[in-house]
Amino acid sequence: MLIAQISDMHVKPPGELLYERIDTTGFLERAVSHVMALDPKPDVVLATGDLVDGGKPEEYAVLRRVLAPLSMPVYLIPGNHDSRDAMREAFPDHAYLPKSGFLQYVIEDLPVRLIALDTLVPGKGHGAMCEERLGWLEARLGESNRPTVLFMHHPPFDCGIDAFDGMKVNEGADRMAAIVRRHSHVERVMCGHVHRLIQVLWAGTMASIAPSTAHQATLDLHRGTPHSLMMEPPGLALHLWRPGMGLVTHVSYIGTYKGPEPFRTLQ
Repeated sequence: MLIAQISDMHVKPPGELLYERIDTTGFLERAVSHVMALDPKPDVVLATGDLVDGGKPEEYAVLRRVLAPLSMPVYLIPGNHDSRDAMREAFPDHAYLPKSGFLQYVIEDLPVRLIALDTLVPGKGHGAMCEERLGWLEARLGESNRPTVLFMHHPPFDCGIDAFDGMKVNEGADRMAAIVRRHSHVERVMCGHVHRLIQVLWAGTMASIAPSTAHQATLDLHRGTPHSLMMEPPGLALHLWRPGMGLVTHVSYIGTYKGPEPFRTLQ
């Protein structure tokens, strides 16, 4: 099973650029074309939040149009820039999305069980896993011991970039870690939000953050530095699962690059 994870697309209304200079819609169009050109093609696409920039209906209309060429199932979760109600209205045919409440759900009919978590706190940059959301997660993990992936927007762990560590899951992260640690069938926790490819051992499993399909966060590991961005190559994460191997993650850079060509023996 091959999972493509796209994240932090920040789609704007028609004709608008992010920060008046980044064509996030154009970047996402290239990402969609990239996914469709992969061989083998992914079985599913996970879109891990900040799907649009302002939570506006007109942004979700653009998002829907741009994602339409994807031939495989696409599963959406909200980030801090998203709106639950606007997402539901824009994607009424995505039957997995709950009709009310948190946008949390389970996808059962795949080799790996997928559990979507909603970390959105409306109007805030940080995320939360409140008692209701944590109780739901614990109940779902207790239903099956099949290999399971959790996917969410805000990471529940520090990544070393201070500006983002102040905006992770700031409520419920410790209890979530305890729940995950009790369920060894959790193969991976997949996150977005930070606009970089990052991996960490967390709660007895592997956790990872996907790059953005557009701009990346600056790799600045100094204490106390503010947010900044870099126009490094856009990318997506590819998660390959095979029985007996488990889950392996690759980064796929979006763009046109020379190759493939054979390695040459050094003389």
